[in-house]
Amino acid sequence: MKYDCLIVDDEEALSESTCEYFNMFGVKTFWAADAKSCRNFLRDNETDLILLDINLGNQSGFDLCRQLRETTNVPILFISARTSNDDMLLALNIGGDDYIQKPYSLAVLLAKVKAVLKRYASSEEETHTLVCGNLRIDFERKAVFVNEQKIELKTMEYKLLAYLAKNKNRTVSKDEIFRRVWEDLITGDNTLNVHIRHLREKIEENPNEPQYIKTVWGTGYVFNE
Repeated sequence: MKYDCLIVDDEEALSESTCEYFNMFGVKTFWAADAKSCRNFLRDNETDLILLDINLGNQSGFDLCRQLRETTNVPILFISARTSNDDMLLALNIGGDDYIQKPYSLAVLLAKVKAVLKRYASSEEETHTLVCGNLRIDFERKAVFVNEQKIELKTMEYKLLAYLAKNKNRTVSKDEIFRRVWEDLITGDNTLNVHIRHLREKIEENPNEPQYIKTVWGTGYVFNE
């Protein structure tokens, strides 16, 4: 079965009221009390968004988020009473898309969830192919062509190119690349620079004067359409 939202939280009263409120306003929602229930739900169902608490009894929401990110890219919004910046940063660095502090307003939370669902649906409807000059990226097949000749890219090279291309004409910071492509903040500038250089050598007519992947000095890179 397909749901709009899955709430994973061991606070029964709050979770049930949130679930009931969301369903009342057309956001089809299911509640799971712990990590095991969450995994059981996802084995037989689908969801477009997950609201995830940090404290889940026997397993933390952080651990569950890491596990979920191995198999899904759906937005994960952390909901927690914790106010520490360290908790917030960790949540975002391991794959969380947002961090919402308890107690929350049901109306405000619903508005935020609806906004994320709308953005997610829009991104899913995007074209599966990007054509720019002599470069063609087939996102569905994860294939890249230059002058209609297929270019062999390593996994991280493709992920980097695809992320920049999907965010075309927008400067993407190095931190965002580390978080969204490598999914960590440990990767260093040297690793990123090497991947950028290899990409340019494979897709640019003149790697020293790139047409597609341009450097924004001191900030990051932009894919120039």
